Amino acid sequence: MGMMRKLIASGVAAKVFQEAKKPENQAKIKKFIADFQKKSGGGGGGKGRGAVR
Repeated sequence: MGMMRKLIASGVAAKVFQEAKKPENQAKIKKFIADFQKKSGGGGGGKGRGAVR
């Protein structure tokens, strides 16, 4: 069962990488990332635990 799950996961990952190489999908991915960064605060500054002591 575990081996079958790994085979399916690797097949899905291969398909995702194939689709990501297409220019029209690259534009969609870049837009999604830009929108996500805008929504989440623009780069992550100001969030987190702070300085490690």
